[in-house]
Amino acid sequence: MSDDLRAYPPRERTAEPRRSVDFAAELNAAQFKAATHPDGPLLIVAGAGTGKTRTLVYRVAHLIDRGVPPSRILLLTFTRRSAQEMLARAEKLVGHASRSVHGGTFHGTAHRLLRRFGPEGGLPGDFTILDQSDAEDLMGLSRTALGLGDKTKRFPKKETLHHVYSRHVNTDIPVGAILRDEYPRFVQLEEEFAKVFADYTQRKQQRDLVDYDDLLLYWALLLENAPAVADKIAGLYDHILVDEYQDTNVLQARILKGMCRVHRNLTVVGDDAQSIYAFRGATIRNILDFPREYHGASTVTLEENYRSTQPILDATNLLISRAEERFSKELYSRRTGGEKPWLVTAQDEQQQTRFVVDRILELHEQGIPLREMAVLFRAGYMSADLEIELTARNIPFDKWGGLKFLEAAHVKDVLAFLRVLENPRDEVSWYRLLLLMPGIGEVTARNAVQSMADLAWSHESFGRFTPPPRAREAHAALVRLLADLRAGTGDEDGRVTREIVRVRALYDDILRERYDRVEPRLSDLDQLQTIAGGYPDRATFLSALALEPPSATSDLGFGSDTEDDTLVLSTAHSAKGREWDAVFVIWAVDGWFPMARALGSEDEIEEERRLMYVAMTRARNHLAVSYPLNVYDTRRGADYSLDQVSRFLDRGVRKAFQRVTLQAVVEPAAVPDASAPPEVDLRALLRGRFGSS
Repeated sequence: MSDDLRAYPPRERTAEPRRSVDFAAELNAAQFKAATHPDGPLLIVAGAGTGKTRTLVYRVAHLIDRGVPPSRILLLTFTRRSAQEMLARAEKLVGHASRSVHGGTFHGTAHRLLRRFGPEGGLPGDFTILDQSDAEDLMGLSRTALGLGDKTKRFPKKETLHHVYSRHVNTDIPVGAILRDEYPRFVQLEEEFAKVFADYTQRKQQRDLVDYDDLLLYWALLLENAPAVADKIAGLYDHILVDEYQDTNVLQARILKGMCRVHRNLTVVGDDAQSIYAFRGATIRNILDFPREYHGASTVTLEENYRSTQPILDATNLLISRAEERFSKELYSRRTGGEKPWLVTAQDEQQQTRFVVDRILELHEQGIPLREMAVLFRAGYMSADLEIELTARNIPFDKWGGLKFLEAAHVKDVLAFLRVLENPRDEVSWYRLLLLMPGIGEVTARNAVQSMADLAWSHESFGRFTPPPRAREAHAALVRLLADLRAGTGDEDGRVTREIVRVRALYDDILRERYDRVEPRLSDLDQLQTIAGGYPDRATFLSALALEPPSATSDLGFGSDTEDDTLVLSTAHSAKGREWDAVFVIWAVDGWFPMARALGSEDEIEEERRLMYVAMTRARNHLAVSYPLNVYDTRRGADYSLDQVSRFLDRGVRKAFQRVTLQAVVEPAAVPDASAPPEVDLRALLRGRFGSS
């Protein structure tokens, strides 16, 4: 790829002039009440498809309309894209003033505040952010340094260690309790876990590294332990608005408490029925307990659904009404017509698959594009048979999930070059670069990193390391490259892209030797190289990728599959926030949905119920839920088992469905030729076996 990069400066941005907003005419009664709420805590319970984003946008517009300075409003969302979309919509209502609203994710906001206020709490302002994979690698280095990585001993892997650490930080659950609940086989190792976590924490601090969880933890600690700094941070904003509040964790709730220390103007929007991320540390208690935590809080419930037909809502309302604890709401729609959702009984997985494909083709022939249809399931492996049939019948599909862009080894390799330039103390990235060299294994890499640490991570420390003979040529080339990049001069515009070009002059040959499927990997690096041109400096580029890593190259701005007519296959978790004309929920079988591992916990069963509710409420016009009676599952044995429909679809819920049975494919019986004499008398042979004539 050419390194001849031309920087094109943006033009002065103009926006539509502010228009007069008639809030009462443009919102329904509940939305209007929420959007125009005065000061004080507000909980907006927004059912699926009830226009929560619209309500939040109008809430921002109303605050600006009544005179709140836009720069004094903070909008917190779970993706940067969501914040950008909301603020763009607010701009159409109140003009360019909304551009001054501070919008972003919890982690992005934490990053911005820590860069500014962190030094007042002893945190260097030039810290480097570790992504999850690098954090796991650093945890692995701590594990090894403490002598706990001996393969003859049974000790958790780095991924397990990091999961326990992250869960502890985000939920405040003691490490011992996490081990008892999730890893009982490691309960006796609680003391060793603590030692690894202590070493991991010390390594981060000695190397100016901050992991994803630290961003929130340091923000909370500043608010709770440094009153003067806390007053400065909290005093930046007069109103705080939070989207998807049901997905927040204990640590985020602590942060919001601290941010409201000088006022009580907190607006949160969420749906307790869509709280499905406990495995990430989210707790449904945050939204359920909001009225008690913020005394005098107002609650507005949005119940008018703009997405689904009433028959679909009737079924989903019944499904979620069985929840043990929830805010009472009954979604309704003004949309007329529509048939009941289908509950389809299949004899086995193959018949279920055939039904789904046949029905997709039928709806497609009726004019529904493939991209407006989705097949949802509890876990990724449940679509295996369906994928085979779709491929055989030449139906294009896109399965959401899989390897994320920044988790690809070749992308992480290139980023490691940039990370050691930005932070010479980043031992995880040094370790990765060392292992790229021929003749260097883990022991040699650890020795090299230790020698650099002994020399205080000076720029010359890597050059003073003496590599094995096989690695000397590669070592010398890397020393020259890093020295040249550190001495780089010229225009700042496009500097990060030029650095990647220089790195690739060395790295592309390594990639060709180490990896298969070379061309797609080189294409990934081309795209990484191009997107880097949009960032003013290396630190901003690396921070942006760590804060909100793209899951695919399309997330980096290189187009997407939305223009293609492609069926979507997705887990129920990945489908949250999306909608389609037709939705198929497959494997509605007890032990599959809900998952078998959830059956021992009431809390987990309740979350599984909410997850099925999320899946079913993605449908606008057509919903089909299917379950096979006979399941051949090698995990249970070599035989078919007779399975039951999901416990969430009880007799009362089933009345809201149209029951559908599938006709078996019957091969036509052959008609015997009655005129031809038999070649053998089988019945006579059987009689003769026992001496009968």
